[in-house]
Amino acid sequence: MIDHQVRVHPSADRLPREEQLAWKLAEAATGTEEASALDPRAAGMAANRIVDNAAVAVASLLRRPVAVARAQAAPHRSAFGASVFGLPAGVRVSPEWAAWANATAVRELDFHDTFLAADYSHPGDNIAPLLAVAQHAGRSGADLLRGIIAAYEVHVALVRGICLHEHRVDHVAHLGAATACGLGALLRLDTATVYQAVQQAVHTTTATRQSRKGEISSWKAFAPAFAGKAAIEAVDRAMRGEGSPSPLYEGEDGFLAWMLDGPGSSYTVSLPEPGEPRRAILDTYTKEYSAEYQAQAIIDLARRMREKAGPTAAFREVVLHTSHHTHHVIGSGSGDPQKYDPAAGRETLDHSVPYILAVALEDGTWHHERSYAPERARRPETVALWRKVSTVEDPAWTRRYHDPDPERRAFGGRLVITLEDGSVIEDELGVADAHPAGARPFDRAAYTGKFRTLAEGIVAAEAQDRFLHAADRLPELDTTGLHDLFPAVDTDGTAAYDATLPKGLF
Repeated sequence: MIDHQVRVHPSADRLPREEQLAWKLAEAATGTEEASALDPRAAGMAANRIVDNAAVAVASLLRRPVAVARAQAAPHRSAFGASVFGLPAGVRVSPEWAAWANATAVRELDFHDTFLAADYSHPGDNIAPLLAVAQHAGRSGADLLRGIIAAYEVHVALVRGICLHEHRVDHVAHLGAATACGLGALLRLDTATVYQAVQQAVHTTTATRQSRKGEISSWKAFAPAFAGKAAIEAVDRAMRGEGSPSPLYEGEDGFLAWMLDGPGSSYTVSLPEPGEPRRAILDTYTKEYSAEYQAQAIIDLARRMREKAGPTAAFREVVLHTSHHTHHVIGSGSGDPQKYDPAAGRETLDHSVPYILAVALEDGTWHHERSYAPERARRPETVALWRKVSTVEDPAWTRRYHDPDPERRAFGGRLVITLEDGSVIEDELGVADAHPAGARPFDRAAYTGKFRTLAEGIVAAEAQDRFLHAADRLPELDTTGLHDLFPAVDTDGTAAYDATLPKGLF
């Protein structure tokens, strides 16, 4: 790997483009190997993530934000275009709108992959715009695979090197750059064109983290879709010869100077050397449960502890000792009263570790719909237990969260339950069971099982088989074969649901 030092430069420096971070990102993307030369484990994981995305997308088709995004995409028909989850198989819409609808479907349940380091990310959010453009442009499965691997490489590098959260910048700013790079690799664009697209994408997709604070709205699902749509549009403009704000990252009025650490900003972003295998996708991990990733290990821990702790009515206090990020983002350290509000919506509850702990301790399981049902959240005994749950930051867990060694890095915590009689029961868990370093790492069988479980009653068995077979043959697929990466669903059901929505402009 090559460590690239990134800092703010005054305009008088006239920083050469080849020394700018956006160029280095574009160079890493356009230098990605052909599909036949990719690390086979990385290629296999890319196919797994296509399966994972489709699983959570089809499970969300009758949720309101997904239906709204689909309705917005539907009028934008295209002679070429791309497929949309939930629309009839023959319908094609313009790729940026297909990406908008499909990425919203993937993100809605907060149930796909994650990478946590200096910042947060869901690298699987890159896949929907890449697949849409691959369909529209008549590309092959091998091209799509190359684009996915490149996007993950860039996304993981940015998340490792540059923290957005401490400045309350939403993590989709890194997503826009990664998607633009993935599109450049997929379309085999030159480095100069991708460089311009990266800067346009980052410039237009920088927003605050208020979308994940307080009363969290449906925009949480739309935000990555917006970044993917913006990246497609940026690539289209760059291909037509249009430029971008430059240097976007290093400029004295640029991203680092005004959005992040200021004029004294200095970051290190590590990117692969020419010819070095792109394996960053192997450092990412998916979710077994539909909740914020930092709650995954906590659900497993709660399931394990409930057997020892006994009836929850006997609990006096429940305290989770955890990392700074978990405490301040999804714990009581956030200061968000909504995280204890029984009337809060799903978007808030899946970012409330006190709620998640209460339900997991009571139920010993987790379901992507039932665990968030309003009647479940308002159950009196659940509310009583919920009020007893708090989080505290433990410096040891914060250090483990940021450990440079992925084998030691931890996203869990230590749970201490004090009973009414004063006795204490405690246990800890570093990573979720499904994590690569966990008790039962997610493998291809687990991805397939997740897809079949979530697709049951939505996708017919034959269509499930056809989709899984296509994912298995990703490097061999031609343009027509890419259509099989959209499992056929009952579009009568989605059309009936869509008809109940209020109308917009189109």
